[in-house]
Amino acid sequence: SGANAVSRAFVPGAGIDEDPVTGSAHAVITPYWAARLERADFTAFQASARGGHIHCRLDGERVILTGCCRTVIEGEFILA
Repeated sequence: SGANAVSRAFVPGAGIDEDPVTGSAHAVITPYWAARLERADFTAFQASARGGHIHCRLDGERVILTGCCRTVIEGEFILA
């Protein structure tokens, strides 16, 4: 995959067998991998059936995640 870190995310308690590419999980593991790799920027690969690359950057206490995505649903929320 050419990535510095590889992950998978399973959340069966929430009815999710496997999340294909999980931003929230990478927000949590980025500080760990940044310290372990001794670098603030790295590429992660989530090894689900669909798979996906995420660029992870640790900026102080802030995690910045970037990557490509595809819109699968659009809609509107009405807040009353």
